Amino acid sequence: MKRKIRILLFSVSLAICFNLAYAGGSSKVLIIVREGSTSYLELMLTREVGVMIDIIKNAGYKIDVASATGQPIVASETRKLTPNLKLSNAKVGDYVGILMPCMAAGPPYDIPDAIRIIQQAVAQEKPLAAQTGSINVLAEAGVLKGKNYAYYYDIGPYDTRFDGAIYSNKPVVKDGRIITSCCCPAIELRSGEVDMTAELTQTFIDELNRN
Repeated sequence: MKRKIRILLFSVSLAICFNLAYAGGSSKVLIIVREGSTSYLELMLTREVGVMIDIIKNAGYKIDVASATGQPIVASETRKLTPNLKLSNAKVGDYVGILMPCMAAGPPYDIPDAIRIIQQAVAQEKPLAAQTGSINVLAEAGVLKGKNYAYYYDIGPYDTRFDGAIYSNKPVVKDGRIITSCCCPAIELRSGEVDMTAELTQTFIDELNRN
């Protein structure tokens, strides 16, 4: 019940447009989002990205949101997200951690800048969290080999990018500094699995606070 109330409050707070201009400071998180249409765009902006932003801000961290072009992502008159950074300009060294909502993903998964950021984050041992679809991007980047990961089904037998990765039938999995979550709001809507956005983000925050 408390979890439903929390999500409802997040949704109400997001009835106005997002405008991101969080600059400066050393404790800054990079959130990567994807441009392009999706039938779940309003849902994902409100109950995934919006929830992540609120939790991170409430934990005292600053945020940059990056996309390929930095152009506004518009779901409706009252819900839009305006990234404040182009992905190509993002420097991993400027951030304490990287967070990829499910809506960061979508074919093609081999976006060079996203792959670069993921690989550099792992090399620099920074917390890296990904939800559902974005776990495919981690696999594309080759950072899941030998790692346990969450997903809403065992994708390994059907996708060679997951060769060497270890499927864990748990909603949120942390292996080293990589954190993955099985289920986003769209998966909850489609299959009834419980959305783990808040849990993934809090696990990410806990990992950031270990630094």
